Amino acid sequence: MDKSFLTEFKQREYYNQCTDFDALNEILRAKPIRAYIGFDCTAKSLHVGSLLQIMCLRMLQKHGHQPIVLLGGGTTRIGDPSGKEETRKMLSDKEIETNIKNIKKVFNIFLKTSNTKIKPIFVNNYKWLGKLNYIKFLREIGKHFTINKMLSFDSVKLRLDREQSLSYMEFNYMILQAYDFLELNKNKNCIMQIGGSDQWGNIVNGVELIKRYSGKQSFGLTTPLITLASGAKMGKTESGAVWLDKSLLSPYDYWQFWRNTDDRDVIKFLKMFTDLSLKKIEEIKNHNINELKILLANEATEMLHGKSSAEKAEQTAKKTFGSGLVGDDLPTIKIDKKKLENGMKIIDLVIVSNLLASKSEVRRIINNKGIKINNQTIEDQNLEISLKNFNNHNFLKLSLGKKKHVIIKIN
Repeated sequence: MDKSFLTEFKQREYYNQCTDFDALNEILRAKPIRAYIGFDCTAKSLHVGSLLQIMCLRMLQKHGHQPIVLLGGGTTRIGDPSGKEETRKMLSDKEIETNIKNIKKVFNIFLKTSNTKIKPIFVNNYKWLGKLNYIKFLREIGKHFTINKMLSFDSVKLRLDREQSLSYMEFNYMILQAYDFLELNKNKNCIMQIGGSDQWGNIVNGVELIKRYSGKQSFGLTTPLITLASGAKMGKTESGAVWLDKSLLSPYDYWQFWRNTDDRDVIKFLKMFTDLSLKKIEEIKNHNINELKILLANEATEMLHGKSSAEKAEQTAKKTFGSGLVGDDLPTIKIDKKKLENGMKIIDLVIVSNLLASKSEVRRIINNKGIKINNQTIEDQNLEISLKNFNNHNFLKLSLGKKKHVIIKIN
C-alpha cells in the first residue's frame, strides 16, 4: 500500500493544489525535506480555523519530514489582504510579541518536540524583514515582480473589483511572503510552502522568486478552505472563536464544538482532525452518527487537552444532557440575562420554551412530576429560575417527560 505523504494528504482530503505534484512526490519519497507554513500573529491564540494547517505539520512529522513554523512577527505588522475586505487593525510591537509567545505554546502541544530530526523549527520573519534596506530590496527582489501579475491575484483583484481600499502597505504583502520563502530556502534548506487555497498566489510568487533568484526548484502545496456543511466558516460560532487555548476556551466547550458537528461533516472531520487511521474510519463510517460525533469530540479534545480532559468532558455532557442528547441535537431557546437576574417562574419558563401551551397544563405536569431541569424533577410550581440554576457554561436543560428537551441559554 502506498503510504507516501502526498497519498495520505489526498486521502485525508487536505489536498487542493500543487505547483508540481509528480516532482514533489518523487522527492518526498526519496528523502526527508523541510517545509513551512506561515502564521500571522494577529490574535492572542490560534483558533480551530488554523487547525488544518497544524494537522499538515503533524503529518509532515509522521512521514519523517521536518516542519518549519513561521511566526509572522514582520508580516503581521503589514497585514495580509487575502480574503479581507478591509485593512486589518494594526497591532503594537508589544502585542505582536505577546501573541507570538502564546501561539508558540499551541504548536508545542500538537507537534513532537523531542526528536531532533523532525522537531519543529520556529522562525520569526521580523528577524530578516525588520533589517531590510528598502533600496537594496527593490533592486534585488522587487525587480522579479511585475505590477501586471500582482494585480491579477485574487487577494488584490477582489478588493479592487469591489472598489474597496487596498493600501500600498498591503499590496507589498505578497512580495514579503515570497521573500520569506526565499530566505527559508537559502538559510534553512526549506523546499516547500503549505497554505490555504487563498494563499495560492502568494505561494506561487515564492516558488517563482526562488527559481529566478537562485535557479533552485521549490514547491507550493495548498489545502482547501473549509466551510461547514451548514455554510458557516470553520472556527466561528455564535458565542465566538473556538480557541486552541484552554485559558480562552475550556476543554468542555472545545469538546462540545466537535460533538455538535453537522452529521454531513463527521466522517470528513474524523479524517482531517484526528489521528484515527483511514482504515479504522472506513470500518466505522456507518456506525450510529451520535457515537461517531462523540468519538470525534474525544479524539480532537484529547489531542489538545489530554485524555483525562476529554473523558471528563464526555461525562459532564452525559450528566447534563442524558445519554445521546447533547448540544445541537436539541432545540435551543435564548433568554435575556436581565429576565433571569430578577428570577423567572418555572411555569413561565416552560411556556417560553414552547414545551407546553398553557399555565394550567404546566401546573398539572409539575404535579405529575413530568418537568425536569438538568435531569432533576421539579415539584414546586412557584419555583423561580435564576442565574444560579445555570451551569458554568451558561445553559440548562429543560425536560418534559422523557422525550421532549430544550436547551435554555443565557443571551
